[in-house]
Amino acid sequence: MSQALSRRRLLLATGAAALAGCQPLGRLPADSAAPLSQPSLRLIGEARIAHGTRFEDTSVGGLSGLDYDAQGSRWFAISDDRHEINPSRFYTLRLPVSATGIGPVDITGVAYLHQADGSLFAPRKGASGVVADPEAIRWRPDTGTLLWTSEGDPALGLDPLLHEVRPDGRFVRDYAPPAHLMADREGRVGPKPNLAWEGLALAPDGKTAWTAMEGALVQDGPEPTSLQRGGHCRIQQWDLAKGSVVAEFAYPRERMPAAPVPPGAWADLGLSEILAVDAQRLLVMERGYITGYGVTVRLFLAWPASGSNTLGQLRLTPGNHQPMRKRLVADLRTLKLAQLDNLEGMSWGPPLGVGLRSLVLMSDENFSPRQVTQFLAFEWNENL
Repeated sequence: MSQALSRRRLLLATGAAALAGCQPLGRLPADSAAPLSQPSLRLIGEARIAHGTRFEDTSVGGLSGLDYDAQGSRWFAISDDRHEINPSRFYTLRLPVSATGIGPVDITGVAYLHQADGSLFAPRKGASGVVADPEAIRWRPDTGTLLWTSEGDPALGLDPLLHEVRPDGRFVRDYAPPAHLMADREGRVGPKPNLAWEGLALAPDGKTAWTAMEGALVQDGPEPTSLQRGGHCRIQQWDLAKGSVVAEFAYPRERMPAAPVPPGAWADLGLSEILAVDAQRLLVMERGYITGYGVTVRLFLAWPASGSNTLGQLRLTPGNHQPMRKRLVADLRTLKLAQLDNLEGMSWGPPLGVGLRSLVLMSDENFSPRQVTQFLAFEWNENL
């Protein structure tokens, strides 16, 4: 169901004190091809999928990754259900987006994710086998296939993986992570539980992909608090033809915007999605939840190549690497939405005009009736 919202324009921190008083983080890299002007976002509208919606005997929820196939005018949304409710899967959607509105959402298909031997991924509990934790999905228009990430599970000895499948979910290929990203059952190094490959982007050339860790590796430092920024998240650059990571860069997260109330209550802040803006820049979503404060979502432009290549470094410590530079685009709490939920999906949509793109963000309601599956559509304007 589409909900009409008044139009609001979000400006970058350098031009709008309304965005929580934030300031740009570092100067633009001298070698960047990015324009000196800064993009703005205009909220177009919101659409939702009702909680409890069912499609072909599946529960539609936990939608964590979103991407758009321009030629087919269809959207792909992957569920992070670890075969606790239904087998690991993704959906196809019809979701109209224009300069004046978004929605309604129409679910058109579901495909189950398959392994190399043709079997489905195992249930999280009560069975043996490989368990998938799907988090992000990207359409490859040049091959007609889909990339998707699984976070893995250190406790089960499952590495994060980058997979490739056909539109019907049948297996094409797996891309194994570098050794320092593999699971460690003892928790001494490597990914922390549920903080691995949450983000995935495909470069405009279709030959390069990016994967992003939601949190810092165990050896790279703690998670952020309201007092400290925490360890850096690693973002990997893939050569898809080679099937391997060719570079890696460190992304500096922000501090939490508030402390939890009461002290010691649940609070987290991670990198929930990335999106390629062009060959040099990524749009990065930092999302968290803080008890007593609520959801926080901020979007940043980041220049990976402005940082040093950390691929050969087992441990990141202050002074042994240069993190990439970033700049705030928007703090979505300033939108004053009726509800800002757990945003995890992010995709470009149909073009809106000369130099104007549509940008759609999607939330994961964790199959909870207290949360919502929302699609927020924006106009992205970078006209000089």
